[in-house]
Amino acid sequence: MRGAPPRILIQGTRYCVEGCLERVLSDLLGRLHRTPKHKAGPRRIPLGLLLLSRQQLTAEQLQAALAAQRAAGCGRIGEWLQTLGFVNEQQVTTALARQWSCPVLRSESLLQPAFDRTPQIPLALLESHLMIPVAYVEATTTLHIAFAEGIDYSVLYALEQMLGCHTEPCLAVPTALRQRLQALSAKRGESEMLFDRVADPAEFTRIVQSYSVRVAASEIRLAACGGHVWVRLLRPAGHPLDLLLRSFQESAALSSPLAAVPAD
Repeated sequence: MRGAPPRILIQGTRYCVEGCLERVLSDLLGRLHRTPKHKAGPRRIPLGLLLLSRQQLTAEQLQAALAAQRAAGCGRIGEWLQTLGFVNEQQVTTALARQWSCPVLRSESLLQPAFDRTPQIPLALLESHLMIPVAYVEATTTLHIAFAEGIDYSVLYALEQMLGCHTEPCLAVPTALRQRLQALSAKRGESEMLFDRVADPAEFTRIVQSYSVRVAASEIRLAACGGHVWVRLLRPAGHPLDLLLRSFQESAALSSPLAAVPAD
């Protein structure tokens, strides 16, 4: 007499909201929590040698930048080369593109308002990974993504899972990309929520279940995206709602009273 209970789609299977949702979410989020983060393999030609081969750098300048990097114990070699005035930002970006075998996006292309014509991506993810969508081709469902400091293919894979599209990466000058991200931050809406202080996957499971019921979600998508767990709640009316957890380890550290005590 009451009719069929409400169901929700998760990874191609429909589950009962009242009976099965919490168990399924707990299992999936637990797997994402245990999934090791894959690091990019070494590239064949170091950035300094690429600039050297293009005669944009001398051997003495490269040695000086490497020495400064070792002395400081931090920073990328490209940043040190720019700090010392040996190369400019465009030259470093072009060399990085050769490392990653991808094109370089012209800076003026970032000024075009393409963000509203691309699939919805949480701004927190864009800012965290220094990337931005620059074009979307509906005929081939291809999303073009520009990165500032190298390409994270695990993030591209997560985008393909969550958005149901193919991705094509490119590199852009970091200064121009950061300026564009800063302009977009003013458009941050209520369609994404970032959770920093979540103790464990069980608590985040309850949060996701609560929001799923609240917005009457018809489908839940989940993916590990760099240092985030990304959950998307699709609803019949309106934009999707994105829930982001920075990482269970970082959330636990922020929740701990000892997190506020400075180290000696």
